[in-house]
Amino acid sequence: MTGRAPLPGGSVLRTDVWVVEHCVGPLGLGTLVVKPVRHVVHVAELTERESGELGRLLQRVSAAVTEVMAPEQVYVCLWSHAGGVPGHIHFVVQPVGRRDMARFDAFGPALQVAMGGAGCFPDAAEVEQVCERLRQALA
Repeated sequence: MTGRAPLPGGSVLRTDVWVVEHCVGPLGLGTLVVKPVRHVVHVAELTERESGELGRLLQRVSAAVTEVMAPEQVYVCLWSHAGGVPGHIHFVVQPVGRRDMARFDAFGPALQVAMGGAGCFPDAAEVEQVCERLRQALA
């Protein structure tokens, strides 16, 4: 047991080499994280199988986020630092709409920084509901 609280929404999708979960950070409802099952610090360390699945998986996850959340845009980016040190890679798939940009008066990386600084986390019950819809969209 890791001692960590249960992940709201649980696993949304899992392959032999990738796992998709709802982001536990303040990047908004419907933001998913796509990460390798094994510990990987650099994209250059991905195996042929992992890299072979990655593009299609990011497209599928982005399509599901688009279907469920109806955003203006879906950001896909790599996050891998923890405390200023490269850590386990996470591809963030984030739905973004006019409401987010207006609320934080920002877009792109500045929006993500502003959201992180505001520290507003989605409600766990809402995350559970959205994750169920995302699982259906990915089925």
